Amino acid sequence: MKQWKKIMALLLVVTMAGVMAGCGSQSGDAKESTGSDDSAAEADTAETEGTDEADAATGGDTAAAGNISIAVNLKTLNSEYWGYVKAGCDKAAEELGIEVTVSGPDAESEIAQQVTQISDQLAQDINAIIVAPCDADAAAGALQEASGKIPVLFIDQDVEFEGKTSFVGTSNVDAAKKGGQYVGETIGKDAKVVIIYGQEGESTSNARTQGYKEGLAEYDIEPMAEMSGKNVSDTAKAAMEDLLTRFDNDIDAVLCMNDDTAIGALSACQDAGVADKIMIIGFDGNKSAVELVDSGDLEATIAQQPELMGYTAVMNAYKSIQGEAVEEAIPVDTIFITKDNAAEYMG
Repeated sequence: MKQWKKIMALLLVVTMAGVMAGCGSQSGDAKESTGSDDSAAEADTAETEGTDEADAATGGDTAAAGNISIAVNLKTLNSEYWGYVKAGCDKAAEELGIEVTVSGPDAESEIAQQVTQISDQLAQDINAIIVAPCDADAAAGALQEASGKIPVLFIDQDVEFEGKTSFVGTSNVDAAKKGGQYVGETIGKDAKVVIIYGQEGESTSNARTQGYKEGLAEYDIEPMAEMSGKNVSDTAKAAMEDLLTRFDNDIDAVLCMNDDTAIGALSACQDAGVADKIMIIGFDGNKSAVELVDSGDLEATIAQQPELMGYTAVMNAYKSIQGEAVEEAIPVDTIFITKDNAAEYMG
């Protein structure tokens, strides 16, 4: 096809040359016009070749910023933490001048709802998708049709997925380990510790539980019990009430899946009149939790910088759409917040 175009262009030049020879005084204008047509033909060919190469690199998604659409699906939008992640996504969208649509199920336990939402998003004309999976296997299954076609990024929780472009988030094991170490350093090897984890079998919860245990193990501490709080305050409060009853309030520290879990545990301890005797550590660094750390109601929280996480994910999805290389894993650092640095963290 390219050879045929060149032949046609050559014939056009020969024809125009004949016309110019018979036109006398118009030959100068004719030569300029012919040169323009020939250059345009070459430019069109080069543009087509360049587009083909870019499409191969990005799965066919080359577009001006104003035409780019990125879908984001978070574990839920009904929590303070995920609201911060959304804010980061929105900030990146505004800076880039692109469309970023953020959605999420009603709760982190609504796995089927998230799968449906992902399928609906993939049915739209999107250039990339970013997912914080409620369940890794379920999310991976829903994303199969996007594998190799558009950039697929995971945020907050990594997933084994053949078509994965990148993971943006925290090392939950390393971050949670700081909590276990803090308990060991502060209380010692005789500390009586319980863990309230998140959704049953969920990988983020498993990783944080592992990290807490590794930190405790450095001081020869084993948790007395582990219970699910399902990531929400009400269920976590009920779990803490059960633990207080089981151990007759004889608990030194509670390591929690997230800040909502820590707030639920705190409420149970306050109702039992033992809040001042039990160390409670959360995870996420939500403003509400940091304020409770600053007031002395919570011992600590491990801040993930969720807004930065959302911002970074969208920025790297955009880079991938444009054919730029991105790292397979992009870590976002955590900050261990106690009363000593809570006010500074809040600014």
